[in-house]
Amino acid sequence: MVYVRWNTVIIGVVIAIILGFVLGLISASGAFIGFLIATIYVGYMIGGDYVNGAIHGALVGIVAAIVLFILALIGFGVAAGLSNIIILAVIGAIGGVIGVLIGGRGIGRGRGRGRL
Repeated sequence: MVYVRWNTVIIGVVIAIILGFVLGLISASGAFIGFLIATIYVGYMIGGDYVNGAIHGALVGIVAAIVLFILALIGFGVAAGLSNIIILAVIGAIGGVIGVLIGGRGIGRGRGRGRL
């Protein structure tokens, strides 16, 4: 069973939304790149095995998509829907695994990987 560290997931959601918005202004695919960067960060901070990183990354994608869906309902014009939730969950899982791989290979080992 995986223990979910919600503080790290929430930080990842905030980073994903901010980077997704900023990079989305630059490029059409920039929003997805922003989400991928945020989930790589979450996977790196979580550490552990691939499953742990994938679950936390997918949670970031799902929660961020739900937040964007709520913003779309309020009227901020954010494209959202079930397909976005699925797409962002998959991107999140991939980013989480990449983050765990980076953390497990010794890149930056011992620095910045504390509990949040």
